[in-house]
Amino acid sequence: MKLRYLVAALLWTVPAAEAQEALVTYRSLSPELALELARATLDACRGRGFQVAVAVVDRFGQPQAVLRDRFAGPHTGPTASGKAWTAVTFRTNTTDLIPLTQPGQPQAGLRALPNVVILGGGLVIEAQGSLVGGIGVSGAPGGAEDDACARAGLDSVRDKLEF
Repeated sequence: MKLRYLVAALLWTVPAAEAQEALVTYRSLSPELALELARATLDACRGRGFQVAVAVVDRFGQPQAVLRDRFAGPHTGPTASGKAWTAVTFRTNTTDLIPLTQPGQPQAGLRALPNVVILGGGLVIEAQGSLVGGIGVSGAPGGAEDDACARAGLDSVRDKLEF
């Protein structure tokens, strides 16, 4: 019985500041900016002659915008979404994950996890030092080209990300 009173007394004395630290604030992409980014990325790929799919996810990996050009393959939508999700989940551009997850490397098992797509074309989206989402591109001739399209899209909205 005495232990119960001791625990209650300790809980009662928790400073208010510690209780406030239990709440967090974070930055997030607006749906409008996510769509603008997806469109700009799709346009950048078209300008390079590539038919692709583009996916933008929020900081939690949830889709905010997905666009697939008319001649992009049916696999490109899920692949773009997987690349964006993977970038956000591991807080790392997917191209950077390729050498780290090769067979024989300590992180090789990441490739076997559900929904993980470790191919070039997935980038993290940051604003003022905070992770706010991820973008994935699929359908260009290779990961380097997917990356280039995603970077071009990000560059086109950079001023809005750094508000």
